Amino acid sequence: MARRAPATAREKEREKAKAKAKRNKGQRTPAAASRETHPRVMKSSNAKNLVQHLLAPSDVRLDGDRPWDVQVHHPRFYERVVSGGSLALGESYMDAWWDCEALDQFFDRIMRDRLDRRVKRHALRSLPTILMARIVNAQAGSRAFTIGKRHYDTGNHLFEAMLDPWLNYSCGYWEDAQTLDESQEAKLDLICRKIGLQPGMKVLDVGCGWGGFAKYAAVRYGAAVYGITVSREQAHFATDFCKGLDVHIALRDYRDLRETFDRIVSIGMFEHVGYRNYRTFMQVMHRCLADEGVFLLHTIGGNTSVRSTDPWIRTYIFPNSMLPSAEQIVSASQGLFVLEDWHSFGSHYDPTLMAWHRNVNRNWERLRDSYDDRFYRMWTYYLLSCAGSFRSRRNQLWQIVFSKHGIPGGYACRER
Repeated sequence: MARRAPATAREKEREKAKAKAKRNKGQRTPAAASRETHPRVMKSSNAKNLVQHLLAPSDVRLDGDRPWDVQVHHPRFYERVVSGGSLALGESYMDAWWDCEALDQFFDRIMRDRLDRRVKRHALRSLPTILMARIVNAQAGSRAFTIGKRHYDTGNHLFEAMLDPWLNYSCGYWEDAQTLDESQEAKLDLICRKIGLQPGMKVLDVGCGWGGFAKYAAVRYGAAVYGITVSREQAHFATDFCKGLDVHIALRDYRDLRETFDRIVSIGMFEHVGYRNYRTFMQVMHRCLADEGVFLLHTIGGNTSVRSTDPWIRTYIFPNSMLPSAEQIVSASQGLFVLEDWHSFGSHYDPTLMAWHRNVNRNWERLRDSYDDRFYRMWTYYLLSCAGSFRSRRNQLWQIVFSKHGIPGGYACRER
């Protein structure tokens, strides 16, 4: 029988490795066992560290004792937020996975610190939304009534409990006001004076809501108002609200307008027009405005031009909405209007939203039969996150006055 040749050094090492593997077969190292038994623990720990790291520059702590600190109730909160961004942050609050005593202060801090810009991954997550915004006209005529059904038809009793007696669902003017009611009436009067409203003038109210401006202009200034809305609930309410006055309310999309008016106002509606339709909107306003007329646009605005909106706001509050920038508004109106006046008072939206939130809280017991606790948390998150965004000056509020050919001698707001 032939003898086996002596093993080389490399072969000896290979044999030793095989023998060691055989002895350890079926066994796991402590680290491997930990990873296999508790994969979620390791992942959550990393996610928690990342969340705290991102919040630190804003001086927000996890489970801290200050009003703006985050109180975490669910162990998977960190992973959910890290993987889902702003949409997950809002949804996890709705699901009671976390709380914050002062959400408005929390959002003021993280928005002032530009947390969204520091989290670069968000840009990748929002890529599908951005691409769809370039391809699809989310605010096309066929979708014009979506916002009415999804948001404004939520329930008139909710908005009656939240808003002022004129039912203004837009920023109040707090220059000399001490209460929500005073600020909203001051806003209505400011608009009437800015457009130089006179008795008998025909006024178009684009996005008339529950008829607050229409009723005020008819009662206080003797105007004849034609208001349009895409919400059936609003149309029914506004018709009854303005009963007996020279006011007509119609369920109608702005693109269908052909009539001519002495004055046009659009209060808190332009946010639903969409960047693809800004020029069309301005063309319709130009078509409907008399040659010597005045058009006032009251709108929330953003500091930069965008083609999409926050995923949580889009999903739960305002579908198919986006905030215009100053550049987009000016570009859309170029060649159609002379820009007479631009008034910025976005800081006034902060006390407006806080007052709405107090009203909802004060009236929640009588609203409970219609809305569950998850809706309450959603509405709270909406109002207070928006208050924080205006407080941090990330969002603006503009009143812009246009004329067709320029006002002879220049524009001036008429004193009462």
